[in-house]
Amino acid sequence: MKLKDIAVYAKDRIETKDLSVHNYISTENMMSEKGGVQNASSLPSISFTSGFTVNDVLTSNIRPYFRKIWFSDKVGGCSNDVLVLRAKGKCNPKFLYYVLSDNRFFDYSTASAKGTKMPRGDKSAIMEYDVPNFDITEQTKIANFLSSLDDKIALNQRINDNLEEQAENIYDKLFHNETLNELVDLGDVIQTTSGGTPRRSNPYFYEGGTLNWVKSKELNGTFIINTEELITDIAITKSAAKILPENSVLIAMYGATVGEHAVTSKQMACNQAVCALLPNNNYPYSYLFMFAKRKKEELINKAIGSAQQNISQILVKQLLVSKNVELIKKYDLIVRPFFEKIKKNVMENEDLSQIRDSLLPKLMSGEISVEEINDLHS
Repeated sequence: MKLKDIAVYAKDRIETKDLSVHNYISTENMMSEKGGVQNASSLPSISFTSGFTVNDVLTSNIRPYFRKIWFSDKVGGCSNDVLVLRAKGKCNPKFLYYVLSDNRFFDYSTASAKGTKMPRGDKSAIMEYDVPNFDITEQTKIANFLSSLDDKIALNQRINDNLEEQAENIYDKLFHNETLNELVDLGDVIQTTSGGTPRRSNPYFYEGGTLNWVKSKELNGTFIINTEELITDIAITKSAAKILPENSVLIAMYGATVGEHAVTSKQMACNQAVCALLPNNNYPYSYLFMFAKRKKEELINKAIGSAQQNISQILVKQLLVSKNVELIKKYDLIVRPFFEKIKKNVMENEDLSQIRDSLLPKLMSGEISVEEINDLHS
């Protein structure tokens, strides 16, 4: 069948005065790689926007290769560059979501997109996308199976959010009353470094690599497990890139994610747009991670540049940090188990996502059935 046989573009309209940052969706607050949505930073100035309701599927129509998609659990509004697809009567809405979550759909949408700098999907062509002809019973089986994986991912994420909130509250209680005399420049107490880009002609940069190479756009506010590209030690020696130890705290210095932070889950390398804070005995990663989170807005406000915002490593090193080592160690003793649990959950979610993404196209093509998967695990 074609996508138009199981779905339509919703044509709802909603007044902007009825929206909030919690239910307004634009391409800016849709997360790449099927990461769902976050709260909007602002609302549009127009009186009406496109509307959506519960069980609609929203996908960004700008740069579809970013794979931005969300299954709605609320009523709200969205920008014109977000497509709202609604399942027809004989289509399970969650099945429609997984049809559109298949990487093959994003590849198709990208291939049929128009424009170079800001490619937009062709709405007519999108509706001609081939979809599997399953009856509602089979659709529901597939949707329920894949949803069980996504539900576990969501549960782990809620646990992590709660643990991080607890760690943040403890940090604020311990360090919020420090005076200027109790602070010191970050660069005076820890080592910082940035990376570099191996030569693209180096064959080890793209193939055969074993070391994750982190770009600033990949900093996501939590542990980094895998990255888009791998390099080898050979590539490191032929560039300004450096090998970073496990639990290095990273801060983005350029681009859309400037000020964002993350922590390495293992030995990695980074490009020159990333500043790495290397933890030591007095300044463990748990403290540096929360410190970086608390300094995010300060760094964003100090960023310069119009076409591309940026900060310098010097600016990062001048950030004021506590010099109360005993208090920092006390904080680490309390919250280290929180962060180790967060890391474990992030790693499990990475595995679950890979399982889901590998099984999804096989289920959609009929190569394997839900029953066969269950038999393999019984």
